[in-house]
Amino acid sequence: MDCNVAIVGAGLVGASLAAALGRAGLEVALVEPAPPVPPGEEWDGRVYAISPASRAFLDELQVWNALDAHRVQPVARMAVFGDAPDSRLEFSAYDAGVATLAFILESGRLGYALWEQLARLERVRRIAPARCERLEVDADTAALGLEGGQTIRAELVVGADGAQSWVRRAAGLSARATSYGQLGVVANFATGKSHDGAASQWFRPDGVLAYLPLPGNRMSMVWSTAEVHGRELVGLSPPELCRRVGEAGRAVLGDLELITPAQAFPLQRMTAESMIARRVALVGDAAHVVHPLAGQGVNLGFGDAATLARTLAEREPFRDCGDRAVLRRYERSRAEAILALRTVTDGLARLFALPGAAAARVRNFGLNLTDRSAIVKNLLIAHAIG
Repeated sequence: MDCNVAIVGAGLVGASLAAALGRAGLEVALVEPAPPVPPGEEWDGRVYAISPASRAFLDELQVWNALDAHRVQPVARMAVFGDAPDSRLEFSAYDAGVATLAFILESGRLGYALWEQLARLERVRRIAPARCERLEVDADTAALGLEGGQTIRAELVVGADGAQSWVRRAAGLSARATSYGQLGVVANFATGKSHDGAASQWFRPDGVLAYLPLPGNRMSMVWSTAEVHGRELVGLSPPELCRRVGEAGRAVLGDLELITPAQAFPLQRMTAESMIARRVALVGDAAHVVHPLAGQGVNLGFGDAATLARTLAEREPFRDCGDRAVLRRYERSRAEAILALRTVTDGLARLFALPGAAAARVRNFGLNLTDRSAIVKNLLIAHAIG
């Protein structure tokens, strides 16, 4: 046996799983076609809102302290606006009795910090660049064949290779994917006014617009919008894009200046038929993709990684990592959290996409009603921070 666990995909979720398993004493092989490169001084166009629970997980892996604190922005407050002037929902870390609601940081910097941490773990082998071409599974072993002829034999193969997962297909697991007919448009801006650590989100007739605070007078925009509108935004000149984004955000941050070009990616809902197969497990986007309006997709993936690592480390001594009972335990442990987030994000996306005055009254009433209930708001915060 070459290793206990072979992981395909060294993105944020796959790399965090490799680190957690390596620290737990398991032998791990991590296969990645395109390893991360050292980040430069320029800002990454892709950022994530990391929950306090995910931050604690990364801290356990000794990754969090390796990040440049000057490139990490805590979120103290968040305001959500409906499509009526008086429709508003506000969250405050102070009111909820927590230190912070989330941390905004760049994807590339976190990915590289995880990759560097793996180099310090003796039980983790980073195999990169490398691509998989064959998966063979029997009662005792999963054999992962790589281009060039190398074969990795493991008790368990984990697919952490994204929404188009090769591992998922090779294991014979189907997935249900539904397009939202939208693009997620992202860009970073310098701002004329301070954000004071506050995030903002607007449910608009043309989609869901979010301002995520970055260190200094900077913010990252995510605009989930119809494909035609999304392509239009990406094609705008920098001054016109700044004007449109500023107007859509009610000028809360003053004049904007573009610091990273706008990019767009298609939005879909995807659910694998199962998170496990014979000697195979899925984590992150390989298992589930949710709408980004709640900013929780990567945190859901970190939850998968933490749960799978704990389940494997605590398995009975007579069971190996690919034992069906162990994998079923992992899948059951994640079912509730995944279903809850999928239901909430999909429901909100569809609710705010409904046309007509009646639908608008219902959703705006719901926002205002929630805002008036401290108990409900604190429950929502507790779920979001993990």
